[in-house]
Amino acid sequence: MKKSTINVRWMHAILLAFLFMAFTISADAQTADKRWNLGFHGGIGQYYGDLGHSFYQFDTPWYGFGGLSFSRYLGNHVDVSLFLTKGEIGFSNGTEHFRNQITTGSLNFRFNILDAESKVRPYIFAGAGVLMFTDFFTTKKDEIDFVAPSFGGGINIRLTPAVMLNLQETFLYSTEDKRDGVIKKSNDLFLLHSIGLTFSFGKKQDADGDGVADRKDKCPNTPAGVQVDEFGCPFDSDMDGVYNHLDQCPNTPSNVKVDAKGCPLDADNDGVPDYLDVCPNTLAKVMVDAQGCPLDNDNDGVADYLDKCPNTPANVPVDADGCPLDADNDGVADYLDKCPNTPKGATVDATGCTLDTDKDGIPDYLDKCPTIAGTVENNGCPTLTKEVEILFKKALQGIKFETGKSNIKSVSYPILDAVVKVMKENPSYKLIIGGHTDNVGGESMNMTLSKDRADAVSNYLIGKGVPPTRISSAGYGFSKPVDDNSTAAGRTRNRRVELSVEFIEVVEVEK
Repeated sequence: MKKSTINVRWMHAILLAFLFMAFTISADAQTADKRWNLGFHGGIGQYYGDLGHSFYQFDTPWYGFGGLSFSRYLGNHVDVSLFLTKGEIGFSNGTEHFRNQITTGSLNFRFNILDAESKVRPYIFAGAGVLMFTDFFTTKKDEIDFVAPSFGGGINIRLTPAVMLNLQETFLYSTEDKRDGVIKKSNDLFLLHSIGLTFSFGKKQDADGDGVADRKDKCPNTPAGVQVDEFGCPFDSDMDGVYNHLDQCPNTPSNVKVDAKGCPLDADNDGVPDYLDVCPNTLAKVMVDAQGCPLDNDNDGVADYLDKCPNTPANVPVDADGCPLDADNDGVADYLDKCPNTPKGATVDATGCTLDTDKDGIPDYLDKCPTIAGTVENNGCPTLTKEVEILFKKALQGIKFETGKSNIKSVSYPILDAVVKVMKENPSYKLIIGGHTDNVGGESMNMTLSKDRADAVSNYLIGKGVPPTRISSAGYGFSKPVDDNSTAAGRTRNRRVELSVEFIEVVEVEK
């Protein structure tokens, strides 16, 4: 055999260097989540060399080993692994055989075919290492071989989030050809079949403390105490885009637009969300029903806030103000109006029919004396007796004044006293006194004279006991002649006092 020039101390140093390299490589990713992995393995080793081979030949002697692995995640598909074993290796074909203690150490870069979240992860690997064929602490320099390369494949099966079942095939190609006792052209090759359990550990980085590692956290600034999903985002049960801890309306139906508080939009602020609002443009502060439409308590088609008659009976036609129609504008709605075509301006009773206060058959709106029964011929007013008519005719020329003055001549007293008697006997009479002159003299003078003469008659009657409230007097000068002022006879007729009667309601005074 060829002597190795490397002493035992150097072999130990090389092995320690492998360990140091594994940890150094992993130091580049100290902020990753659970990227360390420790494995415990067991299996059998097989030989391929000058004496023959036992690869996958399970009718030959088996040589067992135990092992440890240390792995460090470098990326989604790549990690580095240190694989250490301690056991025996040998071969026997019936005539030739060998058997040695063996300690292996290999550092490999592993490529995972599937990503880190997969439950089943097949992989391949390649690297280099050392072989020691005696006890680790008594190994001599010529009992250490290099491995270049080590390679193989395996599969990790996730049992829990941190535990995996590992199955692996490891090929170790020695740089020497002497462990089987035969030195020929081909170096020795060893195959390790192993099974084991590996355990992932490490402190995950979770800046917001939501239980989801930063590398998975799609919502890295979640407030403390908020429940999150597997991606580190707060739950949004109704899928409205507002997280539950902010959502004041957590049960919003799907596809409904919401505001920043997670509540359905309500553009008109009537308390009914837009997706339910049949009347989406209701004015501010208007009370609405469950459909968002202004209340209409009498169901007349006019909303209460516009309805000037909010208690209209059912099925009654109304105008734009919500009030029952009143075609004749008499103040009585058509549905109550028994006289629907009352003339404009007529006063009516509760049934919409014209009033006839004095019950004389003449409606008040035509009755010039609506509170006193009268005749059609006299427009609803009582007819004056012939005696009164004769008296008033006598008064036209029978009431005399001093020339150019308003002093009443005594010859007039009998007529005036007769007038007093008529007024006392007819309390519904209101006497209208009109003074008139001819056109002799100026207009202003005659207007004053006619007014003074009418007042003189009024004062006489009041002096005789006629209440002043039942007398009205006025002067007209020569503005209302009844004859031609160009003749003496005509001027005489134009100088007159006219008496007429208006009728007033008599109010009885309790005694």
